[in-house]
Amino acid sequence: MGKFINPFTDVGFKIIFGQEFSKPRLLDFLNTLLEGERVITDLKFLDKEQPAIYDGDRSPIYDILCETDSGEKIIVEMQNREHPNFKERMLYYSSEAIARQGEKGTGWGYDIKAIYMVAFTNFVLTGYTGQLRIDVSLTDQDGRLFTDKIRLICLQMPCFTKEADACENHFERWIYILKNMEILDRMPWAAQNAVFQRLAEVAEVSKLSKKERLEYDHALKRYRDTLNAMTGAEQKGRAEGLAQGMAQGMAQGVDRANRENALRMKADGMPAELIAKYTGLDMDTINSL
Repeated sequence: MGKFINPFTDVGFKIIFGQEFSKPRLLDFLNTLLEGERVITDLKFLDKEQPAIYDGDRSPIYDILCETDSGEKIIVEMQNREHPNFKERMLYYSSEAIARQGEKGTGWGYDIKAIYMVAFTNFVLTGYTGQLRIDVSLTDQDGRLFTDKIRLICLQMPCFTKEADACENHFERWIYILKNMEILDRMPWAAQNAVFQRLAEVAEVSKLSKKERLEYDHALKRYRDTLNAMTGAEQKGRAEGLAQGMAQGMAQGVDRANRENALRMKADGMPAELIAKYTGLDMDTINSL
């Protein structure tokens, strides 16, 4: 087991970003993510609305729901298992957070606060190969921003391949640490950055309480089971695809050989009925040769 927790387990994700004492790290990460757009000075965790750790099909998902100092809602999510409708899922949950703001009566006037959804994924969305960050806003067909009340950001972790000495800014350093934390012997940049120094302190496996360690071990097993299931499914898919391709190729080869034999038989004057008997081709195919 590595020195630091795996941030893509539900327990690890919660320790790093999802508790009151995690607030400085979450603030630092979100402000780094949204640098040049806005500055978040404070966050409030919405525990009553925050989904719990999911069971069954949604066990690889953990969500954090929080509110900024100016009332905007931010959903931060990690997802380890590829979902065929993941883009629709992001849209659904962000829309649900908007709908919750509705108030009864005629005096409300649809004064909604913006919703930001940030998703870490351990898979790559179709059509976005090689792209670490996907930013989605609601625009018109001319590309003009229609409203700033919904924003979706997807961080595709497999697309980040830089080593530590190649990271060019604070955002890339955050992504490097999150992706590699479980295999690090020391926390890079901790000496120069207080947030990373504190992260190194709270994320050491050896410093977990007995209860936290039991929960983490169980979460790590779930995470590894998920990865194994994904790997198994990929291998099965490749094997089935190979078998299907081989069968299709063999069938095409047999058909081609039958057609070549039929042509030779026709050239020798053999009746079409006999050609059909020996090659298995139908009469229409034989007559068209």
